[in-house]
Amino acid sequence: MITGVLFAVLAGLLLGLYALPEKFTKDFEFENTWSLFFAINTFVVPNIAAFLLIDGFADVLTAIPTNVLMGMIISSILWGIGAMMWGKAINYIGLSLGFSIFIGTIILVGSLLPFIQVGLPKTNVLVTILMGLGVVLIGIIANGRAGIIRMNDKKTDSYAINRGESVVKGILIAVAGGLLATGFSFANAYGAEIIDSASQAQGNAPWKSAIAVMYVIYMAGGVAIAVYFIQQLSAKKLWGKFKTPHLGKNIALTTIMGVFNFAASVVFAYSAFKLGKELGGSVGYAIFNTACVVTAIVSGLITKEWYTASNRAKNSLYLGLSCMVIGIIIIAYSNTLA
Repeated sequence: MITGVLFAVLAGLLLGLYALPEKFTKDFEFENTWSLFFAINTFVVPNIAAFLLIDGFADVLTAIPTNVLMGMIISSILWGIGAMMWGKAINYIGLSLGFSIFIGTIILVGSLLPFIQVGLPKTNVLVTILMGLGVVLIGIIANGRAGIIRMNDKKTDSYAINRGESVVKGILIAVAGGLLATGFSFANAYGAEIIDSASQAQGNAPWKSAIAVMYVIYMAGGVAIAVYFIQQLSAKKLWGKFKTPHLGKNIALTTIMGVFNFAASVVFAYSAFKLGKELGGSVGYAIFNTACVVTAIVSGLITKEWYTASNRAKNSLYLGLSCMVIGIIIIAYSNTLA
């Protein structure tokens, strides 16, 4: 159990840090950086990892039943659409509030979704998980509030926080995006056991099964993401931005991002395996996403993103971090009760 929890935390650390290289790209707009990242992350890295590290990978893929494969593909595409909807939501309600609502929805729904596949745990275990999720969500709300306070302190209106209709629209988009993004959790729970059996039949270690699971999820989700960024790059006429002397450096930075992001998902899948069939997908997913948010916030503190924030904003942020850490501990404890 401890090993599974530690791997889930490690996965969250990797995911919380993967975007840092984005700060150092040059001559790129947001769409250029993230479209290049997603192209590498969802198509290049998974293929290299799967075919290089997994013995008989083609046979592993063909061994997946059609209904399971289609279920994983559909839910993974929904995950990709959800991720893009979060990008839309922040245009209406800002990064802090949009992120809080989006990730809060993912943690709450995504952590409970695997129970559809494996069934509900014992009452005391389920209650403990729900208590932990509740504490985590309080922390996420506090973090979102901290972000809003910081924006209001700066008297910025760049995200139209005070426009009632925009706020409602943004919240709805963030919630809908979060719901769709839980397709990641469902796809993992739905196909992990079958893919693990197919992979081990080829003589692969269990951790390699996690790569195979993420291969299906990332390749399918990447299709939806690619369609979105092709449209955005064309509409904003940004294709020419790729012609820059810094292209080589930018490719290297986005490749690091892609490797970290894919590795985070693989480590999460392996942590779910170590935590066990009954609670691996739910407990592991909650710890994974919560650790990601905590890491992202702490890295922001270290890089002095909150240096000029008011004490009121910082206190709300610290409250949020504390609640999220306590929530992780409670959720991890639930696995010992199973």
